[in-house]
Amino acid sequence: MESVLDQRALVLNRSWVAIDTTTVRRALVWIYRGIARAVNPETYEAHDFEAWSDLSVVREQPHIRTVNLCIRVPEVILLSMYNEVPRKEVVFSRRNIYKRDKYTCQYCGDRPGSEELSIDHVVPRARGGRSTWGNCVLACVECNKRKANRTPEEAGLELHVAPVRPPWTPLVSVRVGSRRASWERFLSEKYWNTELVD
Repeated sequence: MESVLDQRALVLNRSWVAIDTTTVRRALVWIYRGIARAVNPETYEAHDFEAWSDLSVVREQPHIRTVNLCIRVPEVILLSMYNEVPRKEVVFSRRNIYKRDKYTCQYCGDRPGSEELSIDHVVPRARGGRSTWGNCVLACVECNKRKANRTPEEAGLELHVAPVRPPWTPLVSVRVGSRRASWERFLSEKYWNTELVD
């Protein structure tokens, strides 16, 4: 079972833009050291460690009990100095290839459904092709059989679109199932393009 300290807290930069998540343990350390402040999602008040530890804890709220304190679990923190938005690369994954290629065979243009699609290496791995954004595309079963261990030109096939890294940029990395209701005020669906971490 996951410890309260290992749960996630949303990290906002100094301009209140969500940029990442961190563990509650790290969030508390940052608040204690003055690197960040804890944010009350209902009121948008930002608290230093002393003010945060002085807040009363309601029984249902997640909290941490020490010998001398009972502290609310910070679900959102605001960095004191950092104001950048880090640029993250889209993770090379099966899910993102399907998303990039819109569940469409890149040779014939059919959309047979995900169970009838596979990932094809444009330059076959047996011939030095690598698993990269520029060498992997979706292909239907028929086109993949036809192409076999050849290049598209050798198989008489043509790519509809040259494979490239997708243009979208994930802003926040979140473990599956760890998104909190209190984050909704700081994240819109438009920005919720997450890297899935198992």
